[in-house]
Amino acid sequence: MARTNEADLGAGAAAVRASDGRSSRNAIPTGVWALGFVSMFMDISSEMIHALLPLYLVTVLGTSALTVGFIEGIAEATGQITRIFSGALSDRLGRRKALATFGYGLSACTKLIFPLASVVGWLVAARFIDRLGKGIRGAPRDALVADISPPHLRGASFGLRQSLDTVGALLGPLFAIALMWLTTNHFAVVFWIAVVPAFVSVGVILIAVHEPTLEQDARSVREPGGFRNLGSLGTPCWLVIAIGAIFTLSRFSEAFLVLRAQSIGLPLMLVPAVLVVMNIAYSLSAYPVGTLSDRMDRTMMLIVGLCILIVADLVLAQAAGVAALVVGVLLWGLHMGFTQGLFAALIADTAQPDRRGSAFGMFNLVSGLAQFCASVIAGVFWDAHGPGSTFFVGAALSILALAVLLSVRKLLRRPSVAMDA
Repeated sequence: MARTNEADLGAGAAAVRASDGRSSRNAIPTGVWALGFVSMFMDISSEMIHALLPLYLVTVLGTSALTVGFIEGIAEATGQITRIFSGALSDRLGRRKALATFGYGLSACTKLIFPLASVVGWLVAARFIDRLGKGIRGAPRDALVADISPPHLRGASFGLRQSLDTVGALLGPLFAIALMWLTTNHFAVVFWIAVVPAFVSVGVILIAVHEPTLEQDARSVREPGGFRNLGSLGTPCWLVIAIGAIFTLSRFSEAFLVLRAQSIGLPLMLVPAVLVVMNIAYSLSAYPVGTLSDRMDRTMMLIVGLCILIVADLVLAQAAGVAALVVGVLLWGLHMGFTQGLFAALIADTAQPDRRGSAFGMFNLVSGLAQFCASVIAGVFWDAHGPGSTFFVGAALSILALAVLLSVRKLLRRPSVAMDA
């Protein structure tokens, strides 16, 4: 399988070892920073809505946990499945920014539906279209980060973008809490205010992000038949995709963290705080973990992340008070920091440059199907056996993912990683 030039990787690795964290941050291209802020503003908007949406569905519209699980599952799966098409199309056209901008614009426009919806059907449609926009932008954006980033800073670049994304996911629930307090739990007002940062995000990508100029040998796929690239992704890339799917099956929607907080009696206004706590741990860990993964075996970091998820599930399954809930949610956020950016970096490591869009798309397609199954399974167990059973099942599936990762770990070791470790 064709690979990024190993001499460049080796030289880059040596540069990383000779630099500290601050110089690495300064070396990350401006385009990566800009994409990070684009993600941050969109996540502020999205999380202001999504932090309250499960509560709105259950307490105002009277839906069940299974319905919440189904809505979350189908919405997330739609976003992930769409990425296979947008990723392949971005490989063929070589215009990743245009597709990413369209996806962000679609999500921004969809935010206008949430404050107007008064029945479940409208909310399902809005959530569906919102995630469709996310699916359209996801693979081209990730491939764009990989295109812009130097090989020796790939983990740090993905970690930085993920950290800024998570800062948005942290600020969104905080704004939701403050606005719920100021408006005396008026959901529609919060949903209207959430529209503003979504359109700021679109403005940033239009103005501050520029398409990189790729070498000629990185343009070979831009000819008819982009989906044929899926057959030539290579065994290591397909292994990352398979492990990602099993991992996603063990990690259901964060909507169930919100419902778990409600189930132990946290006041309605404070329930979104669980996402704040989660995203503090997530945002603080994603960049350092990404930087560290540039110097050592990324799969080792994934193993640590899965172990943290197992402990988080067990704590949340047995949580009876706020203290245990906070510990479990912190661990959940920490596992996100140890895994999400690393999966993106592993896809970039194992896929050829001219097939990155297709690789990210396939990864998210398979993970999207797993996300749908995970959320529906979580809802079924929640309604049938209570909140604890949902998290016990998550722990069991996490152990399965860990076993699979340990069994194939050697096949994922890159020459550059082995040299750096």
